[in-house]
Amino acid sequence: MPRLVALLAVLVTSLALAPVAGAAPSPVAVTAERRLDALHCDAGRADGRIDEHTRSAVVRFQSRSGLRQTGRFDERTRRRLAATDAPRCDLRPVPPRSGQGRRIVVSQSQNWVWLVAADGRAVAQGGIVDNPTVLHRGSHATGSYCGRAARIRRNQDYGGGLWLDDFVRFAPCGIGFHRIPRHKSTGQQMHPDWLLGTNLSTSHGCVRVSRSVAARVWSFTTRRTPVRAVCEVAVGGAL
Repeated sequence: MPRLVALLAVLVTSLALAPVAGAAPSPVAVTAERRLDALHCDAGRADGRIDEHTRSAVVRFQSRSGLRQTGRFDERTRRRLAATDAPRCDLRPVPPRSGQGRRIVVSQSQNWVWLVAADGRAVAQGGIVDNPTVLHRGSHATGSYCGRAARIRRNQDYGGGLWLDDFVRFAPCGIGFHRIPRHKSTGQQMHPDWLLGTNLSTSHGCVRVSRSVAARVWSFTTRRTPVRAVCEVAVGGAL
């Protein structure tokens, strides 16, 4: 244990000197990236370059830890990352005061979603790309709105160039969950999975999730399901 504490202390000091985006590779940055990856924050390849992929991992760690989502190794972030009890990014507790019973919970501050069973267990969870200016906080429910189908296995955007797979509507009029949009011409996603769970991108009205989470939402919502949108306050300030 003393050796581990000493190594973490070195990490705290070293991260203060970590390079910003675009700088040359750094052994210190490699250490930080490996630490983030060990916590399942997905920093990408540990190559010593603080790029957008690395920044996304920092944001995921900050949101999980209740810190300001800056994507930078500020002092609070460095110390929390170096702590022996630093939290994993991929497993998060369901926010308190987010309702009771079987439901879906969307956190617009953590950029995260939980599928919650009747007994309160999170049966699935993952990062989202959200549009908080469109999705209002409070109670919603899956279903048909504005005369539009509640569930569309292969929906498309208004322009007709994108697939919105596993679309599940839960608020008026076009707001729903779906997989990150794919270009019809290539089948490729419009942005990478590593943007999920961060504030580095916003959707245009819906809540975008990974392929696997979209499939879980689809199977979870075969009947009308409550959806609760929340926005917690961070420990280190507004998220």
